[in-house]
Amino acid sequence: MKKRLEILLRSALERLKTAGDLPADQEVPLQIERTRDPAHGDFAANTALLLAKTARCNPRQLAEKIRAALPEDPAVVRTEIAGPGFINFFLDRTAQHRVIAEVHAQGPGFGRSSIGGGRRVQVEFVSANPTGPLHVGHGRGAAYGAVVADLLEAAGFDVHREYYVNDAGRQMDILAASVWLRYLEDCGEVLPFPANGYRGEYVRDIASDLHRTQGERYRASADAVLTGLPPDELQGGDKEEYIDAVVRKAKNILGPERYREVFTAGLDSILDDIRDDLGEFGTHYQEWFSELSLTETGAVERALEKLKASGYVYEKDGAQWFASTRLGDEKDRVLVRENGQTTYFASDVAYHLNKLERGFDRIVNVWGADHHGYIPRVKAAIQALGGDASKLEVLLVQFAVLYRGAERVQMSTRSGEFVTLRQLRNEVGKDAARFFYVMRKSDQHMDFDLKLATSRTNENPVYYVQYAHARVCSVFRQLDEKGWARDLGRGMRHLERLCEPYELTLVASLSRYPEVVEQAALQYAPHHLVHYLRDLAAEFHGYYNSCQFLVEDGDLRDARLNLIDAVRQVIANGLGLLGVSAPETM
Repeated sequence: MKKRLEILLRSALERLKTAGDLPADQEVPLQIERTRDPAHGDFAANTALLLAKTARCNPRQLAEKIRAALPEDPAVVRTEIAGPGFINFFLDRTAQHRVIAEVHAQGPGFGRSSIGGGRRVQVEFVSANPTGPLHVGHGRGAAYGAVVADLLEAAGFDVHREYYVNDAGRQMDILAASVWLRYLEDCGEVLPFPANGYRGEYVRDIASDLHRTQGERYRASADAVLTGLPPDELQGGDKEEYIDAVVRKAKNILGPERYREVFTAGLDSILDDIRDDLGEFGTHYQEWFSELSLTETGAVERALEKLKASGYVYEKDGAQWFASTRLGDEKDRVLVRENGQTTYFASDVAYHLNKLERGFDRIVNVWGADHHGYIPRVKAAIQALGGDASKLEVLLVQFAVLYRGAERVQMSTRSGEFVTLRQLRNEVGKDAARFFYVMRKSDQHMDFDLKLATSRTNENPVYYVQYAHARVCSVFRQLDEKGWARDLGRGMRHLERLCEPYELTLVASLSRYPEVVEQAALQYAPHHLVHYLRDLAAEFHGYYNSCQFLVEDGDLRDARLNLIDAVRQVIANGLGLLGVSAPETM
């Protein structure tokens, strides 16, 4: 209906241009909003207020001219001028009820649009280091990224979901060394475990599998491992220096081939677990992109050469630096350290060059809020590479904080003292976890209330919405029990019988759904859809508690059944975009 009113307004403006009341080249973005008070109509436009200065005309007078130039439309009963120059539209009730037929005709497709025009969008999300299982903090990024991708797809974009696997660099070496040391313990060697190693039980499990399948292939004596190592933290040393020394010792003792085998055993085991975990969470990808592949294919070196050719690389203190301050960053960034090793940022430059070369129209990165300072340097790199930095949209996600009672649960990957995403799902279920994760704006702090998420009360928002869907299904079961059958066509012919306040409110809410989906998609804001579904559920529950559906009057009964079935369909569609089920019984 908003699009229909836009066409009417544009036609009126063209008539005013032809009449000389508006400049022929005048362009104005039309802003049509739903009114909050039905007494002011169904929609309001501020077009006259936006054009008054250019037209050199009083806003109310211009609004009258626009109103007079509006073409007739059977859906518009009347228009009024309100306040300083708003044009209020009052719609014909029959036109408003048409949405019920649209919902039934389109079914699961209702609310989807082509506004995206098939433009290609890459959404990269989660991308947690494969050094341990996903924890509840990663879960919020997984839910948010997945829903953003699904919303964009519903809005007509061609979406490519991607996980950037950080399978290169120091953290992966620390994981490999940790696995090897636990493997040596299984071989019977006795040695201290590094303060900065990965301590989770999953590391022991990987090491045990390695020992079971490979026997003594990677064994070395404790003396060979410990000889020449600096003191660890407990001995008054530096834990970072110690773990780096352990990594070097592992590489020297094992050699390239055997070290890579241990490295790969750790990586593959954890990555398989992450894939399974996310799959069970309803999160799927078209591509798992390996950071290591960027180095092995020469993509990092090629990206650095491209930066050098653009004049943005210089040498200082034996290292190579990216002059990112020239492009808005707060300080220049190291690309290649003095020891010749490329930095993580260098890989990220290569990864974004790869994204640009794949021809995406928009690049969406979902990052943890602690990466906020990383945005300027990446945008600077894209610009220096000759790309369009405006194509990159970085969406920040605050980690969710889990509480058990009044005690906050610590989540340290190294120590292993963390609550995994899998544990959360087992406790509250996938539906509650996904729904709760996207209830707030992604960059807002979030405390995850376990007790609320598992409660079967109206205070639990996911239960409240799902219960509305189940309640509609129960009405149709009651219809069957009575031996009655709904006549869909008869109900559509008598929609004018739906004139109770709850019915008119529900009809208005149903017509808003496509707008909400578009808004949530274009603003990367799933919480808009969550709020809409909660409001729609509240309106339905109020209707359910105040009105009889299975009345003797067949015309009215079928009209009401068509209405509530449309409500059920829209709730199912919305929950589907959130990755949440729509149960028929609860």
